[in-house]
Amino acid sequence: MNSIILKAGSRYLVGLLLVFSVYMLLRGHNEPGGGFIGGLCGATGFILYGIAFGTADARAALRLKPQTIAIAGLGLALLAGLGAGLAGEAFLTGLWLFVGGAEDGLPLSSVLVFDIGVYLVVFGAILTMVFELEEAL
Repeated sequence: MNSIILKAGSRYLVGLLLVFSVYMLLRGHNEPGGGFIGGLCGATGFILYGIAFGTADARAALRLKPQTIAIAGLGLALLAGLGAGLAGEAFLTGLWLFVGGAEDGLPLSSVLVFDIGVYLVVFGAILTMVFELEEAL
């Protein structure tokens, strides 16, 4: 596609969609959202960029192969599940670590690590499929 308006607008929308996808990822722990919808929103930004500039430029802007991102996310989700096994709990049991003390500390959870893994799997898988379909046409 050779639209100047689409090219100019997509540069800004990619950043906006990526920020929104991270917001949806972090919001999903307590409210609707999470890794799946966040990954879809993030992939939408790169799909829009691919429509405006072509898949070769979108792959260059991504800097990593989408398959690599998906595999890293799968490994991260697996590590979140195995962490509970190391603590003597059942697989994928949520664990919390309070940095700075139990009452005033920042809670970090294995649930968030799992959600980040899901985000990366969805992001990488969707981009892999869309880029391959676009290049096949």
